[in-house]
Amino acid sequence: MSTEVRALLVSLEEELKRLNCWQSMPPSAEAMASTTPFCMDTMGFTQWLQWLFIPRVSAILDQGAALPKGANIKPYAEEALVVEKVEATQLLVLVERFDQLMN
Repeated sequence: MSTEVRALLVSLEEELKRLNCWQSMPPSAEAMASTTPFCMDTMGFTQWLQWLFIPRVSAILDQGAALPKGANIKPYAEEALVVEKVEATQLLVLVERFDQLMN
């Protein structure tokens, strides 16, 4: 499964870049320290994917640990991407696949 998850992470990064949502400058340390789910109080969903989700899942895989169970990212992603005005059908497909793998 880790091979599939790594491939999904690469696909997520590629899709964020294709959508012009990949950023060169990280959010502030304060934004990154948010304890709100998805850091929704300090950053957009695509920022959260880039700066927290992708690195954290990569670190879990690098450590050989199990992915967390019970992910339900897609419902929030659908709402957040409307607010961010991102047309992200393929991004939602990738997020949904993560939900499936983490359940």
